Amino acid sequence: MLDWTEPKSDVEPARPDKFAGNATGLGEIERGGARVSVDDKRMINARADVNQLLPLKYRWAWEKYLAACNNHWMPTEVSMQADIALWKSRDGLTEDERRMLKRNLGFFAASESLVANNIVLAIYRHLTNPECRQYLLRQAFEEAIHTHTFQYIVESLGLDEGELFNMYREVPSITDKAAWALRHTQNLDDPDFRTGTPEADQAFLRDLVAFYVIFEGMWFYTGFAQILSLGRRNKMVGIAEQYQYILRDESIHLNFGIDVINQIRIENPHLWTQTFQDEVREMITEAAELEAAYGRDTMPRGFLGLNAALCEQYMHFIANRRCAQLGLQPVFADVENPFPWMSEAMDLKKEKNFFETRVIEYQSGGALSWD
Repeated sequence: MLDWTEPKSDVEPARPDKFAGNATGLGEIERGGARVSVDDKRMINARADVNQLLPLKYRWAWEKYLAACNNHWMPTEVSMQADIALWKSRDGLTEDERRMLKRNLGFFAASESLVANNIVLAIYRHLTNPECRQYLLRQAFEEAIHTHTFQYIVESLGLDEGELFNMYREVPSITDKAAWALRHTQNLDDPDFRTGTPEADQAFLRDLVAFYVIFEGMWFYTGFAQILSLGRRNKMVGIAEQYQYILRDESIHLNFGIDVINQIRIENPHLWTQTFQDEVREMITEAAELEAAYGRDTMPRGFLGLNAALCEQYMHFIANRRCAQLGLQPVFADVENPFPWMSEAMDLKKEKNFFETRVIEYQSGGALSWD
């Protein structure tokens, strides 16, 4: 999380006309320009050259980049033989478990691409800090690995590719979530969009909340709970192992996004108005409701240890956690975590811990040792 001892620049009005040509780092070189000072670095609307990594201002961003690099893995390093046998077995999984698994995969298959598109086409473009951009490059690669993971699972199990990869268009509970996320980034689809005004800067903040706090920080967690619940019962263990790696990645993504949002708040306190805070809380509330509908769709009857009502309670618990991380009041009444076995996964302090197992040594998926 944020290192609050980092130096902070005084809030200055943005200069969008001068800034606009250099936001990407591809603007004309300023011959004989002054060297970059750490105090010139900012999250958005920076005067510093985005091509100059050093001196670092936000060391937490660099440390997350290094942690992500150490967590490298590939889905093909995980054996799917036991999962294939179980999936093909007539009595291996119940119909409810099969329905959940397919819709879970269908949601994630498109979601990772949506997140990747947002990083590459919107966030990277407007986040004007080089060490944060360095992490975004790593995150974009991880999103590609996650998309690869779902292709690998679908191919291994012999699932209908058209059905799985088109669920975001064809299954209403999945479509509703994708449409909600895209609606909160429609302004950033405008090639003429620029930060530098309070309205534009708030639009960018809204995008960060939508994708980091809600998409990755809320909606992914029901899916994690569903698959890890199967893994706890020794079912679909290969998929569960891959989801553990994805969860580790997503934990860093979430913490990075929250750190970025909070740092923008520090540097631009005029953006974090009470009206905007109320809007963010409303976004989180809407997201929890959409996720509850998704839980009812994927688990109409539930199965051992998991059902839609428990997942809705879990989402209320997570929603309140996300509010706390953003310094907001909770949106739901105080609620207990119905899945205590997920606590260690959700509360990752180190990127090597998972729900009921511990990675002894990890540099790549081929070197894993579990106890």
